[in-house]
Amino acid sequence: MQILAHRGMWETTAEQNTLAAFARAFDAGFGIETDVRDCRGRIVVSHNPPTGDEPDFEACLELLRGRPLPLAINIKADGLAEGLGGMCRTHKAPDWFVFDMSVPDMRQQLMAGNPTYARMSEVEQTPPWLEEATGIWLDGFAALWYGADTVASLLKRFRVCVVSQELHGRDPAAQWSMLRPCASSANLLLCTDRPERAKRYFQGDMS
Repeated sequence: MQILAHRGMWETTAEQNTLAAFARAFDAGFGIETDVRDCRGRIVVSHNPPTGDEPDFEACLELLRGRPLPLAINIKADGLAEGLGGMCRTHKAPDWFVFDMSVPDMRQQLMAGNPTYARMSEVEQTPPWLEEATGIWLDGFAALWYGADTVASLLKRFRVCVVSQELHGRDPAAQWSMLRPCASSANLLLCTDRPERAKRYFQGDMS
């Protein structure tokens, strides 16, 4: 299992999606999940509609340079496929993928040759263009709707990034316990607000 720090490693919400939070995660050996949008001709890191003060996404790629860590890019605006893909390739990002875009933009991401994860959730159990997807972004908005058998089956065909339950305000204990038998798979990723705790847990510390 590879662990992704959701919006970097942070202690307060103000630190989320900052270059400092990204650097902290990379230095600790974690990949990250982050959000991108366009703003005045720039691709910026931003979950919400940008104001213009957000860091350039390119600065995140500079921090990642030379580190073989995964980078999950949550697409918050349409029309970024060509520019984003070119930027990631120019900076030689070693292990990146896009996800969570609109359905029309997912087609553009695939046509641009960008590694694209299809989102699978309780309301999207048959994602569009599944056969063309690089991997699965496995989410549960209201509940843990899938089990270990689902994850194991998906891992036979795809890389799978699981959204940890605390991102939706729920205790992840049951989910983490369910995932533990699959944790030895190199194709399993976990996106979490608690990367250090997840690392300890999946490496053998049950606390």
